[in-house]
Amino acid sequence: MLIDSHCHLEYEGLVDRQGEVLGRAREAGVGGFLNISTRHSEWDRVVGTAEREDDVWASVGIHPHEADNHEDLGADILRKATENPKVIAIGETGLDYYYDKSDRDVQRALFRMHIGVARETQLPLIIHTRDADEDTAQILAEEMEKGEFPALIHCFTASADFGKKVLDLGLTISLSGIVTFKNANDLQEIAKTVPSDRLLVETDSPFLAPVPHRGKPCEPAFVRNTAEFLADLRGEELEELAENTTRNFLNLFGKATA
Repeated sequence: MLIDSHCHLEYEGLVDRQGEVLGRAREAGVGGFLNISTRHSEWDRVVGTAEREDDVWASVGIHPHEADNHEDLGADILRKATENPKVIAIGETGLDYYYDKSDRDVQRALFRMHIGVARETQLPLIIHTRDADEDTAQILAEEMEKGEFPALIHCFTASADFGKKVLDLGLTISLSGIVTFKNANDLQEIAKTVPSDRLLVETDSPFLAPVPHRGKPCEPAFVRNTAEFLADLRGEELEELAENTTRNFLNLFGKATA
């Protein structure tokens, strides 16, 4: 069994055929889905899908692109949302200096707020970081000193140095279909070295469809293609990688087994 640790089932391209998409994924051996939110207005829909589908879980959080629109969200609202039994994670949150769609100070403040709630609830923090390695690593290190919290870097595409820093802090690394791209040589080298007990797989669907589905809307079923590529890259059997990544997911997202 595989678990898609990061998908957006409410996004255009998936939500209009959600039953069909989930059915195809289950037929491909995907036995669990973490449905990710990026803005407050999505939370009810994301959680609603998780409540309707036994093998779907939900996250609640604010993407850095949306930070300016949620500057006054407040930790209490986020904390309250995590009380739902199907909400097993916080995020995605983090820093994005590539698009700079929100003020960087606001991004950093909201990121720290999410971290505080993750520390308090011990629900894993799902981190998006792009062109912000230095600040992301610094904030994580500073916040870990205040008290530990579980976290992962989703859709990892950063440097080997950043990867070592976050692994040293106890984080998990999740790899998407980007690792299958022909020009992803550096990422492929990093993927070979991620410890087997700190690795997850994801689609980030409907984005980033892996080879051989490039150019199509990504679906959770395609996590199998990424897993097959990774297994071959790492010299492992698919069954071994699937077993490890599923165990890692359930260990990290302990609320999923409740």
